[in-house]
Parts: sequence; C-alpha cells; structure tokens
Amino acid sequence: MHLYIYDHCPFCVKARMIFGLREVPVTLKTLLNDDAETPTQLVGEKKVPILEFEDGYTLDESLAIVTCIDSEAEGVKVMDGPRNPEIARWVSAASETVAKLFIPRVPKAPLGEFATPEAAEHFTHNKQAMFGDFETLLDQTPELLVDTQRWLNELDALIQSPEAVNGVLSLDDIELFPVLRQLSLVAGVQYPERVEAYRQAISRRADVPLHDEIAIAA
Repeated sequence: MHLYIYDHCPFCVKARMIFGLREVPVTLKTLLNDDAETPTQLVGEKKVPILEFEDGYTLDESLAIVTCIDSEAEGVKVMDGPRNPEIARWVSAASETVAKLFIPRVPKAPLGEFATPEAAEHFTHNKQAMFGDFETLLDQTPELLVDTQRWLNELDALIQSPEAVNGVLSLDDIELFPVLRQLSLVAGVQYPERVEAYRQAISRRADVPLHDEIAIAA
C-alpha cells in the first residue's frame, strides 16, 4: 500500500497514525504541494491523504482510511476505545490559535512537499488568502504563545496516560495528536509534564515524528 501525504498536513497525520498504532506496513509518498496531476489521476481532484492499495483501489478521506485499516488489523480496535467529549471540545477550541502559529512557519520548514520554491510559493499564496499575511501572523507570536500555554495547561488536566489520552487508545488520540504535532513546529512552546509525556509517547507508538528538531521561531 502507498499513502500519499503532505508532511505538514494534520489530516495526513491522522491517516499515518493508524498504520503505526496497528503495526500495518505502508509506504509513504510525499507529494509536492503544487502537484495537482498525481492526486487528480488517483482520486479526481487535488487532495491528500490518499491510500492506494495494491490492486489500484483508493481511499481519500483521513477517517475513512483510519476506519479501514483499524477494521482489518487484528486486535483491539482504536475506533472502539472510550472517548471524552472534553477532548473534542479542546481540539475545536484550541485549533485556531495553533493554526495561527503553525501555518506561517510551514513553508519555511524543510519538508518534502516544499522541495521546490514553486511548491512553497503555492502553499503561501493559498494559505495567506485564508489566514492573512504570514509576517503579520509571525509578529503575533508572543500573544499566541500566551494563549497556547493556557490551552496546554487545560489539556494537561485531561490526559489520563502518556500512552493514550483516555487511558486506552481511541479516536480522541487520532484527533488530538495532529494538533500537538503542529505545535512542535513552533519554537518556544512550553509543554506541561503530562502533555510532553503524551506527545512523545504517541509519536513513538504511531511512528509519526515530531518537528521539535526543526522548530521555527518568529
């Protein structure tokens, strides 16, 4: 199987996670951000993630990929794990602040989808239309980090185990970890003890590396 992704994409992270968590082999293929031809040939439009099976069949929605792989793998299903509505609330509420920190740093990062200047410019052009000028967002970093600290302190109290936010792996982990991985691209974030243990443990379990080593300052 091949999983077509962008490294920065949180939806792609969701899809990647299930392969690591369920120990199912997959080959990752990182597309250039301005490559419309490949995904259009596979699923009829420019989007990721895309899972391509050996017989050519494709799936192109992150949670559909998660459900498919989780259903087929042996053992306890991630999608059957207990959920906490407070985690969904936190993800929804914190995501805007996280995105404002994350998005302007993305095209500066040494990620495969930005291997050409044209690919990085494509991302910048599209996302500035959605989020606003990147330099303006970067100037807001101090205030955004203060807000982020408040959100992380709140999350710290919700984490039941480093190995799973609710003590047992569930779809809450699939939704939560991508947000924390986005933050790992931001230099200066201070993680409370339980949040730090959780993001490190899930990164290992899911086989999805954090961006700590390439974190970008304002």
